[in-house]
Amino acid sequence: MHLTRNIENLYLQLISKSYTHQPYIHFRINDPKPRDIHKASVQDRIVHHLLYNALYPYFDTKFIHDSYSCRFNKGTHKAINRFKHFYNQASKNNTKTAHVLKCDIRKFFANIDHEILKNILNKHITDIDILNLLANIINSFCTAPPSLWEGGQGDGLGLPLGNLTSQLLVNIYMNEFDQHIKHKLKIKYYIRYADDFVILHTDKNYLKTLQIQISMFLNAKLKLELHPAKVFIKTFAGGVDFLGWVHFPHYTVLRTATKNRMFRNLERGNYKETSVRSYLGMLGHGHAFGLCRQICTRSCLVHR
Repeated sequence: MHLTRNIENLYLQLISKSYTHQPYIHFRINDPKPRDIHKASVQDRIVHHLLYNALYPYFDTKFIHDSYSCRFNKGTHKAINRFKHFYNQASKNNTKTAHVLKCDIRKFFANIDHEILKNILNKHITDIDILNLLANIINSFCTAPPSLWEGGQGDGLGLPLGNLTSQLLVNIYMNEFDQHIKHKLKIKYYIRYADDFVILHTDKNYLKTLQIQISMFLNAKLKLELHPAKVFIKTFAGGVDFLGWVHFPHYTVLRTATKNRMFRNLERGNYKETSVRSYLGMLGHGHAFGLCRQICTRSCLVHR
C-alpha cells in the first residue's frame, strides 16, 4: 500500500548512510533435518538484492569452475554430472579403482567467522560505502557473540540461512579454500557444493594424508571443522552418497531418505500434478524407472 513512500525512505537512508538492518523473524523447518531460518524484513531483502546484483558478477569470475552452489548455470544436476565425469577420468573408464574422499563441514553457516569474512571482502572491494553496508548485514546476525568465544576476541560468528547475501558470502568465504585446493595442493578432481565437497584419486593413502591437510587449513585459515561423522573414503563400487544420490560405476540411485521424503511430500499434497511432474523431472537425472512407475501408479489411484 505504501510502496513508493517506503522505497523513497529506504533510498534516503542509504544516501544519508543512516540505514540499519532490522531484526529477523525466526522460525524452524525440517528439510529434512531441523534448520533455523531467519527471515529479514522486506526493506532489508531489497538491500540484499541490490548488493547481490552488484557484487555477484564480479565474484563469480573469481570462483573456480567446480564450485556449484548458488551460482548461475550451475546447481546440483551439473555437479552430479561433473562427479560422474571425474570418476570416468580418474578410473580410466572404470579400469582402475577410484577412491572418493567425501567431506562435510560442521555447522557451516553458524560458524562463519565475521572478522575473517570482512578481511576477505576488504581484499576485493575498495568502495567504503559497500563495505559498510556489508558489515551492517554481517553484524545483523550472530550465533555466538564475541563475549562467548575465544575470550571475546573478534566480531562474532554465523550468517543467517534466510538471506540472499548469505549465499554469496559463504561462496566468497569458501573460495579461499577452493583456491588453496586447486593452486596450492594442485588437486584435479575436486567438486564443492556449499559445505559438501568430494575429491577423487586412485591412491587411498594420498586421500588420507590430504584429509589431514584439509582439516588443518580449514581450522587455521577459516576457523571451520570437518564433521567427523560425515567424512569418509569410499570406492564407487561401494556406493558414494553425494547430493541426494548414491553413485555407483554404472548407475545412480536416489538416497533412501530422499526417496521417503519425496513420497511423504507427494502424499501430503495429495499427488498434486505440478509436484508429480517436478519429482518425475528430478528422477530423470538418475536410474529411477521403478520410482517413476510407483509415483505414476499412486497418482492414478489417488485421482481415480
